Amino acid sequence: MLRQRTLKNKIKSTGVGLHTGVRVELMLRPAPPDAGIVFHRTDLPKPVTIGADARNVGDTRLSSSLEKDGARISTVEHLMSALAGLGIDNLHVDIAGPEIPIMDGSAGPFVFLLQSAGIVEQSVPKRYLRIKSVVEARQDDKWARFEPHHGFMLDFTIDFPHPVFGSENRHVAIDFAEHSYIKEVSRARTFGFMQDVEALRAAGLILGGNLQNAIVLDETRILNSEGLRYDNEFAKHKVLDAIGDLYLLGHPLIGKYTAYKSGHGLNNALSRALLSRPDAWELVTFDAPADVPSAFQSWQVQGA
Repeated sequence: MLRQRTLKNKIKSTGVGLHTGVRVELMLRPAPPDAGIVFHRTDLPKPVTIGADARNVGDTRLSSSLEKDGARISTVEHLMSALAGLGIDNLHVDIAGPEIPIMDGSAGPFVFLLQSAGIVEQSVPKRYLRIKSVVEARQDDKWARFEPHHGFMLDFTIDFPHPVFGSENRHVAIDFAEHSYIKEVSRARTFGFMQDVEALRAAGLILGGNLQNAIVLDETRILNSEGLRYDNEFAKHKVLDAIGDLYLLGHPLIGKYTAYKSGHGLNNALSRALLSRPDAWELVTFDAPADVPSAFQSWQVQGA
């Protein structure tokens, strides 16, 4: 039986929010079985607790924000992606500010934090959300889709009018029966365009963005002196984001996600569409490890 997982020890970090530019303190703490991922705004006069649930997502401009009782916790997707990648089911996240730190713009620093704290199995079986029917969400020419698949696979196509995005940088397919989250996805960084900076900052976004926590492009090239970490790093970051957004469904996903030009808003619309159709999904557990799709045998159990 594959069991639920949490942290062995609590661990603390600090960093700056990408959009708010505010320095915040983050604490990750073990949580009991079936608790799920639970966020706590600890800096407020009356602390607010918000469950990591797709139905709690509010603002999706360039990030996924959880909202409740007037309180907001922004940019949860990279941490959620790392939690999914390491198969962590239950965790308390204490955040003394309005936004999860951006770190280096990827999920890699969160993977390091989680592994440093240690990961332990718990006494109850891990529950998976299995897709039974096709579910789709569309917005203009953008779309995202779930369909049945005995494993976990993401197929993402991006389309930006920029010379850096040749055909080789527009599409990626990640099948976790074959690919490693930590090695091949977790270090993909967020990216943005210099021509958008002024308008975004006027809107109160990317106030903490810089070349240390994002890939930045001008009209013709990448400005980061170190270049890219991966082939397809742009599309792989969209996959990283999607993994985090989809983990707000509350369980590891058994199915295939395919998307064209999707973002946080459409990912959330797809998750809500799925939850509104109880006939399209089911929660399952596995008694025998051999019955678990191979994507999870390597990805979650071994932390590959």
